[in-house]
Amino acid sequence: MTESHPPAGNAQFRPELSLVLPCYNEELCLNYTVPPLARTFADAGINLEIVLVDNGSKDGTSRVIDDLIKRGLPVIKAVVPVNRGQGLGITTGFQACTGRYIGYLCADGQVAPESVLAIFRLLKDSPVPALAKARRRFRQDGWMRKIISVAFNGLMLAIFPGIKSLDVNGNPKILPADILRFMELSSEDWFLETEVILKSRHLRLKVIEINVPGFARKGGKSHVRMATVLEFVRNIARYRFGGGLQAWSKRVNNRGIERAQEALRTP
Repeated sequence: MTESHPPAGNAQFRPELSLVLPCYNEELCLNYTVPPLARTFADAGINLEIVLVDNGSKDGTSRVIDDLIKRGLPVIKAVVPVNRGQGLGITTGFQACTGRYIGYLCADGQVAPESVLAIFRLLKDSPVPALAKARRRFRQDGWMRKIISVAFNGLMLAIFPGIKSLDVNGNPKILPADILRFMELSSEDWFLETEVILKSRHLRLKVIEINVPGFARKGGKSHVRMATVLEFVRNIARYRFGGGLQAWSKRVNNRGIERAQEALRTP
């Protein structure tokens, strides 16, 4: 069950980019992350739609989202009543997106708005449909999270040779809306990040990955735990050996991606 609310302000608002921010107990972050993001894109003359998903939060996240809407920010609210994972929060947000391009971003402020804008501009300038994303460098994370990240990315490169990313979980990830919907993303947990990369590889999408500084969270606590690592490993095994990717790939073929790309080129 989800709820959504229309963007505040002009009824003729037509976003060029929709960004989904899944929010699980992010009460302390949102006032520091959302207004600068909206301001950066407004200053650049880009219509941005921010979809904030209350992903089953138990703190005051829902109230803060409502306050941001009342302040007139270009925010849509979506709700997942019970948290079942990061991925479900993101895919729930996708359902509310109306932009020509759609992406998602963590709500914790670890990637600066200026970096998000730079990534989006590179995507728009691409002569072919592409996935544009961040590679976080000089990350201000704890040592445990850094070790987990290096191990996970190394495992991905070993099991899925040829993936075009050195930071699989790095976001934002932004794609043309038609291509993103064509992917039929279904992961309800953190593995959604990997699903995007693997399906991009299958569709032979160009991947634009640029280095951005990774900052400390603006507030609250990280939700990455050792259980998250085990979750990743199980999902990697399922996709590699259990046919998780094959079931989707059987429904798509070269003509399918050509149709999606043609739809993107049609005004």
